[in-house]
Amino acid sequence: MTDTDNLTRRRFLQATGGAASAVALAGCTGGGDDDNGNGDGNGDGNNSSGNKLQLINSTMTTLDPVKAADTASGTVIQQVFDSLMNYPNSEIAVEKQLAKGHEVSDDQKTYTFHLKEGVKFHNDKEVTAKDIVYSWRRLAESKNSRRQYFILSSIGVKHETTTKTYKDDEGEHELTVAKANSLALKAKDDYTLEMTLEKPFHATLEMLAYTSFAAIPEGIVGDIDGYDGEMKQSKFATKNPIGAGPFKFDHWKSDVSAEVTKFEDYHGDVPKVDGVHWKISSNSEEMYTYGVMNQNADMGYGSNFIPTSKYDPGKVSDTSTDDLGRTVGKYGPIQGNTFDYLGVSTINTYYIGFNTEAVPKPVRQAIAYAANQETIVEEVFKGRGAPAYHLTPPMIYPGGAKKYESHAKNKYPYSYDESDRDKAKQIMEDAGYNENNKFKFTFTVYKSSSTWPKLGKRLRAQLQAAHIEMEIQKTAFSTLLQQGRQGKLEAYSLGWVMDWPKPDNFLGLLYPPLTDTSKDSPQSYTNWSGTPAAKKATNAWDTIQNNTGPTDKEQTAREKAYIKMEEANWEDVTFLNMYHGLSERFSYEWVDAPKYGGADYSRQMYNKVKLSERK
Repeated sequence: MTDTDNLTRRRFLQATGGAASAVALAGCTGGGDDDNGNGDGNGDGNNSSGNKLQLINSTMTTLDPVKAADTASGTVIQQVFDSLMNYPNSEIAVEKQLAKGHEVSDDQKTYTFHLKEGVKFHNDKEVTAKDIVYSWRRLAESKNSRRQYFILSSIGVKHETTTKTYKDDEGEHELTVAKANSLALKAKDDYTLEMTLEKPFHATLEMLAYTSFAAIPEGIVGDIDGYDGEMKQSKFATKNPIGAGPFKFDHWKSDVSAEVTKFEDYHGDVPKVDGVHWKISSNSEEMYTYGVMNQNADMGYGSNFIPTSKYDPGKVSDTSTDDLGRTVGKYGPIQGNTFDYLGVSTINTYYIGFNTEAVPKPVRQAIAYAANQETIVEEVFKGRGAPAYHLTPPMIYPGGAKKYESHAKNKYPYSYDESDRDKAKQIMEDAGYNENNKFKFTFTVYKSSSTWPKLGKRLRAQLQAAHIEMEIQKTAFSTLLQQGRQGKLEAYSLGWVMDWPKPDNFLGLLYPPLTDTSKDSPQSYTNWSGTPAAKKATNAWDTIQNNTGPTDKEQTAREKAYIKMEEANWEDVTFLNMYHGLSERFSYEWVDAPKYGGADYSRQMYNKVKLSERK
């Protein structure tokens, strides 16, 4: 992380650091819907909360590990469910969790995992290898899974595929899933699991730490062949999720609150708090009043706790940098209180995505010329981030942050660190646009964000002289995603937070065949195809997929292909990368919480948090 530290100290700490201004979601990110949760009476005051950790959360969608694709849900899932592997304290060096050891065959295709013995689910059933097989079959086979590609394509467990048809609010869909019982998974005995891959994969253990691979009791949900289920998936996902994590589920009332309680029989460190209670809302002003002004939350994260409109970089003080490049200090005072401050450069990128069928290339290039990422970060986000020129974040860019910066400075084809309105105007006029023939399009942002609309207004002002009229439309985050999947967006604000810490996880969003919104479950909404740059990106991704192993030769081939994909994206401006967020935590003095790492706060478990007497 040394190279990353150099970049973050120069850029992030100049402005004292800060989290992304949007509510970060694991994987596809942006912000939750703008709801006004009114609480349920739990945790409304510090005097009655006892030894229960009081937090704030955005709108959640599900507590089923194979269906969750957002940080708000993942934050709670991380407390309730365990996987074979884990990112301890959200640091990106993966460690064993349910596994106690493993071996890999000489050809790097077969993994044999040895499970801890005596580990209990919350229903008192022991965790065995059969539970892991069942859990991963759901990930690969269930219509409820949103991460099939993690196990079928990314890790590439051997399997056969089939097509299932299902209906939801968006209509009838065909979904490619693993054929029943075709996964190359075998429970050799109660505590031994064997997994065989199609070909070697360089980040197998890192991927297995993602919560989609969490263990649940065999047969508890009947949404794959061979199981009738003890309960419906909807009940499991909202009212009775059962895992093997340090906390047991207590309740969740949508857009109001969620709560988990200590699991005394946890196989690891038994929680030092009695439970965790989340007040749920995606109204940042409400959360600020609730958590900061009225002191009803013990700690909070980024703009979900202190909105950018209320954030003052000058209130960060007494800072120092630890050996992982994290900023430790104080923030305040607010209402007479000073918070313990933690700033962490996490692995994320926020961008403007373009439907290339709706917004012509000259327009996209003109917008790239007009945008000044440096100024936007400083003036719109108050320094709570760093300018982004690549989709791959600095920490995992080939060669690290120094290579990231030098490649952008030397190769970025648009206005690096400046806005070039003259060039934007020229490229539009060369394409036939003028004062009497302006291009008009809609930029859709999620309405719970206070910063993306400001970014849009700033960019809109820059574009007016370039014969471009941009309308800014605010919508609920879930609606934005739905419209994107249906190909109804022209331009939109989104981002990506790591599922696993490798460039593949980000650059898969730019693989042209998976951007086709006429097909089910596109990974992004750009309809990028048919251009020389799209062909370059496709060929580069194929190179990555043909060199998935752990050898130096394959890694070199992947790294060259990663950069080719970044440059192909530059050429067509499919994503206009805007900023990398720095995650912040603000905690009251009575909270003793371990620092988290580059995988962001949503990957941190709260079993090691201690609370002293609240003041």
